Amino acid sequence: MRNNSLPARRSAALLAVSAALASFLTACSGDSSDGTRDAGGTSSASSTGKVTLPPVHAGFDYQLGGPSSPPDGVGIVTRDHTASPASGVYNICYVNAFQAQPDAEQDWDSDLLLHDDSGDVVMDEDWGEAILDISTAGKRERIAEKVDGWIDQCASKGFQAVDPDNYDSYTRVPDGLLGADDAKAFLTLLADHAHEKGLAIGQKNTVDLAPARKRVGLDFAVVEECGAYDECGGYVDAFGDHVMVIEYTERGLRRACDGWGDDISIVRRDLDLVPEGDSGYLRETCDDL
Repeated sequence: MRNNSLPARRSAALLAVSAALASFLTACSGDSSDGTRDAGGTSSASSTGKVTLPPVHAGFDYQLGGPSSPPDGVGIVTRDHTASPASGVYNICYVNAFQAQPDAEQDWDSDLLLHDDSGDVVMDEDWGEAILDISTAGKRERIAEKVDGWIDQCASKGFQAVDPDNYDSYTRVPDGLLGADDAKAFLTLLADHAHEKGLAIGQKNTVDLAPARKRVGLDFAVVEECGAYDECGGYVDAFGDHVMVIEYTERGLRRACDGWGDDISIVRRDLDLVPEGDSGYLRETCDDL
């Protein structure tokens, strides 16, 4: 989710679960010693072995509003962790890692919700989500334990990668409550666990932290509106061609495609990300311009 726009990224608790389980290729060779891929490689080293990265410049669909059959030419699909992966494509599993789902504050210990100086829970007002308190190592470990359970579900269902959202939550809180270092430290915990489970892990938005991707342990990027906000280059500099872009406007799609359409995966979706066949459904690619 972006801080400065309102794309409807998902409501994970409401997603329907589809039945198909995907099979996938085992990790292949071609890693460099620092854990990133060699040019043309498809795998990334982790502390326990290798994970399979998303295919480069493949057709992409972002299905957080509900699963539907991948359109022709799509090789990568993102779905919520409550859904099942799509058959025959590379599947990325979405989790809301840095915030509670709407009306789900009760699922978290009170001290794991971020509170302001008045004692009130700090909310992401755009989405009605309580922000989690990742300000200390102890709290990060406790929050990670719950999120790791969702990551375990992703692995057991047959997803190949995980997409933890709201890396940039620290930018939406009162000054001093959270910082970039807290976000990086927490995401490092999730990256370590994902790699232990054989899953690649992506960075969601937050271009300012892209240069830290190796230190945090991130393998690819899933980016909302980098065309609209002229940020695509920052992600490509950090992640090479392993960048997947979602735009929500024709202008954003055109700018992303004009600059990067030959190198990375780009799709335009409707704001509510509804399944194909539902009212309001929209999906466009660079080929439609």
